[in-house]
Amino acid sequence: MPDLPRSRPIIRVIVRLAAASWWNSLALLAQQHEFGFTLGRLASQQLPQLKWGGGAALQLQYGRRLAGGAGVALFGDVTILASPLREVSSNNPRATRDVASLYLTPGLRVKVAPQSKVAPFVAFGGGWAWYEQSTERLDGKPNEAPRNAHRLALMRGGGVDVRIRRWLAARVEARDFYTGSPAFNISVNGRRHNVAVTGGVVRRWGR
Repeated sequence: MPDLPRSRPIIRVIVRLAAASWWNSLALLAQQHEFGFTLGRLASQQLPQLKWGGGAALQLQYGRRLAGGAGVALFGDVTILASPLREVSSNNPRATRDVASLYLTPGLRVKVAPQSKVAPFVAFGGGWAWYEQSTERLDGKPNEAPRNAHRLALMRGGGVDVRIRRWLAARVEARDFYTGSPAFNISVNGRRHNVAVTGGVVRRWGR
C-alpha cells in the first residue's frame, strides 16, 4: 500500500505549481495589448549636394501579443512616426527648402522577459513612407518638385521597456526607417537611413 502521509508534500508541490502556472497565465492574459507614445528626434543626414536636417519625431505604436510566455514574447506591431519639418541646406538654390516625413510600418517585435522589470526588445517590419516637400525652393522660387512623394519603407530597431506599474512602462528605443529619397528637386541618388531615437510611455491592458 502507498504511504499516504509521505505523498502529501508531493501533492502540495503539484498544487502550488498548478496555482503558480494559473496565476502566471492570468498575468500574461492581462497584458495582451500595448499602446506606446514616444517623443524624440530624427537624425540629420549628409547627402550628395545637400544636408537634410534632423527634426522632431512623434511616434505612436500599437502592439498585440501573438505568442510566447514568461521568457520570450512575440508581438504584432503597427508603428507610426511623424516629423513635421526637416530643413534642407545646400549650395544649390534649386533644392527643396524643407520636407515633412511620415512612416507607417507594420511589423513584429520580439521581447525578452516580458514580465520582468526590465524587458529589452528588437523590432522589424516594412510599409510606407510619405514625404511632403515644400512649395518653395531655397531661393524662394516655386518648387518644381512634386508636392508629395510616396516610398516603400523597411524598418528595424530595438529598445527596452522599464515597468513602472503592472499596466504602465517607460520605453526608450531607436528605429531606422530605410526608404527612398524625398523629391529634393536636385539629383540625390540612393536610399536613406532615417534614424529616430525616442522615449516615452507604454500603456498595457487585457484582451
